[in-house]
Amino acid sequence: MKDFDELNNERYDVIVNCIGISSVSDFKERVPLYFRLTEQFDNLVLDYITNYPNTLYINFSSGAVYGTDFSAPVDNLTYSRWDVNHISEADFYGIEKLNSETKHRALKDLNIVDLRIFGYFSRFIDLKSCFLLSEIISCVKKGKEFITTPDNIIRDYIHPKDLMSLITLCINRCLINDVFDVYSLKSVTKFEILDYFVAQYGLKYTIKDSMQISAVTGRKDNYYSNSRKAKDIGYNPQFASMDSIIQESLAILGSKERYRGQSSN
Repeated sequence: MKDFDELNNERYDVIVNCIGISSVSDFKERVPLYFRLTEQFDNLVLDYITNYPNTLYINFSSGAVYGTDFSAPVDNLTYSRWDVNHISEADFYGIEKLNSETKHRALKDLNIVDLRIFGYFSRFIDLKSCFLLSEIISCVKKGKEFITTPDNIIRDYIHPKDLMSLITLCINRCLINDVFDVYSLKSVTKFEILDYFVAQYGLKYTIKDSMQISAVTGRKDNYYSNSRKAKDIGYNPQFASMDSIIQESLAILGSKERYRGQSSN
């Protein structure tokens, strides 16, 4: 391990920047720090690849660059829309990501790829992070009831192997400055996720019409992309969103039988 101030002392073929929101629970309070931190590390890498232009910079961006309107999934024809005279806290994250992507496209002679990730779930997730899956799994572990709204939102979770496949395809390109929406083989609805955890882990949940959901980065009913631009570089996902959820939740929760027994007590 080396300190970041030693970055220029080494030569790297690829640098991957995956700094982002690890938890939405304290995002409001940490917005100024988050903006400064992400820009600091982005500029650090940009300075490096300016000195060493053969290095590929892969930046994990977000579907939030499209704005806050996800009443329908996005695609290649979707525009970002911002009410610049009334910027709200729901806009902050997306604007920050868009600003970063804009800088990268302006540096057209450098090797930079932005990967817009709409959903990623892994066994290393912070279960206190207040994301949908972290809250569901926390309820399973604690034997608590999951409370949710009747809205059947749609999410798209990229499998770790598919994400690695896409990264490898970017690495194999000699010269590239581009952006790609990241997608799995198949997206998943909230109630498909809940049905799985009910059947496999004995999760109990209740629907409340009056429940208020805090969405610090904006409401996202259909948070996934129909853009298949990544096919142009050979990307062909092998795993559906549920594959990721099944595999990674098993690594977190372990034996399903112990939870079935817990829920029947």
